[in-house]
Amino acid sequence: MTKRSKDFFRYNTRMKRSLEKFNRLVDALQQLPTIGQKSATRLAYHMVMNDSFGGLKLAHAIENAITSLKKCRSCGGISEDELCAICSDERRNHELLCIVENAKDILTFEENGLFDGRYFVLESLEHLNTAHLRDVVKSGIKEVIFALTPSIANHGVILYIEDKLNGCDVRFTRIAQGVPTGVSLENVDILSLTKAMEDRVSI
Repeated sequence: MTKRSKDFFRYNTRMKRSLEKFNRLVDALQQLPTIGQKSATRLAYHMVMNDSFGGLKLAHAIENAITSLKKCRSCGGISEDELCAICSDERRNHELLCIVENAKDILTFEENGLFDGRYFVLESLEHLNTAHLRDVVKSGIKEVIFALTPSIANHGVILYIEDKLNGCDVRFTRIAQGVPTGVSLENVDILSLTKAMEDRVSI
């Protein structure tokens, strides 16, 4: 290593030590989806140097959300209470149950007013409580709608759930193929998603 390289290495090390807290903030931001090092550095700099009040407000909001939000004990969606506002709303259509992959999908449907029934968050087959799902379906559900990302794997998931709900007097449908294969619902345009829900087909 040349003297110039050694000097640069020492300078770099000193910089990292003197900006340890800033670098830790950048590292934390990089843990967020779609945020790379450049974006994380830009966000960290903005919060620290340009809008410290906004940064503190964000930190407080994150802390409040993490400590206050939980999974709804019925559907698995995001809630501040044991039952979310959707599950506890008697005005919803309690004969329709939409099975989604994650709680974000519920937000997508609700933000755009695409569905007025109940939801059930799948997450994964490993964490699926089939007994609870059967109880939900037996509570008066007439139609189970699979709003899953079209894929071979999810086709298998649908068959598995249908088998576990064997004997329940329900109609099984899935959203139409207007949703591109492999594209998650949050990335589908609203027109296509609306059409896919309206034109759902029997299984």
